[in-house]
Amino acid sequence: MSNRDWKSLRRDVIQCELCPRLIKHCQQIAKTKRRAYIDQEYWGKPVPNVGTLPARLLVVGLAPGAHGANRIGRMFSGDRSGDWLYEALHRFDFANQPTSLSLDDGLELHDCVITNVCRCAPPGNKPTTEELNTCSQYLDRTFALVQPEIIIALGQLAWKAVLKNLSTRLELPKPRPKFSHNAIVSLDSHIQLLGSYHPSQQNTFTGRLTKPMFHRVFRRARRLLS
Repeated sequence: MSNRDWKSLRRDVIQCELCPRLIKHCQQIAKTKRRAYIDQEYWGKPVPNVGTLPARLLVVGLAPGAHGANRIGRMFSGDRSGDWLYEALHRFDFANQPTSLSLDDGLELHDCVITNVCRCAPPGNKPTTEELNTCSQYLDRTFALVQPEIIIALGQLAWKAVLKNLSTRLELPKPRPKFSHNAIVSLDSHIQLLGSYHPSQQNTFTGRLTKPMFHRVFRRARRLLS
C-alpha cells in the first residue's frame, strides 16, 4: 500500500463530519476548555492514526480523551493513558521517546501504528453503537493499509471491534475468543491478537492494571516480532 493512501486516510479522518453529536462535542470542548489548558488552542476535530508505514504492530484503543487527544491532535496524548502507553512503547523500542505532549515534540514510532475504534472524543467517553459502526470504515482502512502481524487491543471494546472487523476477511476461531488481560489468540498464520486492560485512570488508579502487567503485554509483542 502506498504512502499516498496513508495520507489520504489521515485527511479523510480529519475532515470527517459523519457523526454530528461527536463533532459538536469535540468543538464544544475545544471552546470551553479545561482551566489548566485555557491558554492552549484545542485540536477539536477527529484524531488521525499515529505512526507511519510499514508497521508490524498495531495498537487499538477506544476513543480520544476530551482534554488529551482532542486537545493535542494525537491519539493517547496529553493525559495519563498516553503517559502509560508511550512509556511502554519507548521501553520496548516502539517509540523514540516516552511521552507525547504536542504535535511538534519530535515523537516517532518504530514499526508501530496507534489507532482508535472511534476517532472523536465522545460525551462521557461512550460512543454509541451507531457511531462506532460509522467510524468502522476508518478502522477497516487502517487494517488494510497496515496489515499488522501483532495487534494489541486496549480494552474489551477494542478487542470486540478488532474481531468484528477481521471476521469479514478471516476465518476466526469458534467460539469467538474472549477478552482478558494478556490474552493471546492466533487469528491466522500471520496475525496474533493480544489483549490488555485499557490504561484508563479507572483501571490504573484502582490497581486493576499495574505497570508490570501493562509492560508484560508489550514485552510479549516485542518478543513475537523479534
